[in-house]
Amino acid sequence: MTDQFSQGISIEKFSIKKSDFNAIQLYDQATRSHRDEAHTFHILEKGSIVIEIDFQQYEILAPSVVYMHPNQVHRILDFSNVTVCSLALKNENLNPTYLDFLEEIVPVKPLALTKDTYINISDTFSLCLKFSTLKNNKLYHLLLKDSCNALLVLIVSTFLNQNKYSDKLSRAGLITKYFKQLLEKNYHTIKRPTQYAKSLNISTHYLNESVKYSTGSSVSQHIKDRIILEAKRLLYHTDKSVKEISFELGYEDYPYFSRLFSKTAGMSAITFRNKRHD
Repeated sequence: MTDQFSQGISIEKFSIKKSDFNAIQLYDQATRSHRDEAHTFHILEKGSIVIEIDFQQYEILAPSVVYMHPNQVHRILDFSNVTVCSLALKNENLNPTYLDFLEEIVPVKPLALTKDTYINISDTFSLCLKFSTLKNNKLYHLLLKDSCNALLVLIVSTFLNQNKYSDKLSRAGLITKYFKQLLEKNYHTIKRPTQYAKSLNISTHYLNESVKYSTGSSVSQHIKDRIILEAKRLLYHTDKSVKEISFELGYEDYPYFSRLFSKTAGMSAITFRNKRHD
């Protein structure tokens, strides 16, 4: 993003030819796994991309939109000649209500756009891009921030509408939602279902019953899955040792963490790292 997050917002439209990446260095940079420092939205106007997000591979055809949370690790695997509209916003520039929506829908798969929805999003993006050039305007940052937030909420509403998220959750659904929000904030430090139940002022049995009814998996499984996902991200994205990752995720008992990873992921942490870097 060429403006390097001036005031925490970046917006850009660009076209890339595959032939531009014949040089080994450019290709390596384009396909290297990374995390972004902001919430990013990529509207694919033309072409196709094969991308890996949190170790899931997706083939995306235009017109589509991709949302990636700052926590998510991703890399491009392949692409044709593409035209992309990109928006990145750091937390401090997000409307707090919109940030809650983003935390609720992540992880979300890339979304193909209908013709009408694409036109609405594209027109709004063009307006935001135009505002980004008005740097002499005395209210430039407010103008850009508010317009980009409007674009963001338009995109988020598209995800919500097309994925049929319900505004009227059952009691079990609400408990599961609040549990997942707590888990996302505390998985580094809180490992036991009883601690989450206590935070929600309900019994451990009721929490587990509600979560299992809504998702098909137990509270313990959700906790393990979230921890192992972060471990995979760190194994793939950083050069930290398995022991360092164990400590970072709140496990002083390194052998226990190693056994937990192997049991949950179906392979050792070292094997996973080596496999991903093959």
